[in-house]
Amino acid sequence: MPERKPEKPYMQDFVSEYDIPDNTQNFDRIWTLLKEEYPDVKPSLNYGNPLELLVATVLSAQSTDVQINKVTEKLFKKYRTVEDYAIADLRELENDLYSTGFYKTKAKNIKAAAQIIVEKYNGEVPSTMEELISLPGVGRKTANIVLARAFGIAEGVAVDTHVKRVSRRLGFTKNSDPVKIEKDLISLARKEDLDSISMTLIYHGRKVCQAKKPKCPSCVVNQLCPSSVIFMTRYYL
Repeated sequence: MPERKPEKPYMQDFVSEYDIPDNTQNFDRIWTLLKEEYPDVKPSLNYGNPLELLVATVLSAQSTDVQINKVTEKLFKKYRTVEDYAIADLRELENDLYSTGFYKTKAKNIKAAAQIIVEKYNGEVPSTMEELISLPGVGRKTANIVLARAFGIAEGVAVDTHVKRVSRRLGFTKNSDPVKIEKDLISLARKEDLDSISMTLIYHGRKVCQAKKPKCPSCVVNQLCPSSVIFMTRYYL
């Protein structure tokens, strides 16, 4: 009976266990190429003021920006002020958020956050990291987005699943904890680039460096990416 060849490990497991070498020395070159590839990256969430951005970002957890924009198109017409969320009937708010996923938790957090903003911040969304992350449902990712896009404050890098995956594959970090990944990226980038780095890596993760089968042959940074040889060997050779 012929000897069976060992099965190749599933790519996602292989990559997660593979010791991607440190590639921080190529950060500037890679960042330059990615900026050229995605020159007009813009936030995908629709909003008109800091409150709407805060609500939309909280809702975007475990959902897509396309779906959130569908929900907020009606939501922002119904709830126009922070007081509207603060006094909202919780069950009604849950129903309004149903299609976003985890709607009960999101509704509870948004209502509670609105009450705090009314009582503690005179109805204005706070503009510091410490104040924002004290609100229910708001972590560093959401706070970074609100600070950068609503107030123009470059505090850090918003790390979502795309940023985490792409930055690890590029060899910019060996960490899996978003807070540690953020610190690693901050140490590499100029402060004025922090928000655009997040959006650019998200675009690249969606369009090219996808979770299951990244499009390495068409990637503008494949010659500088330590993970490309793994995926090229597995999928394209």
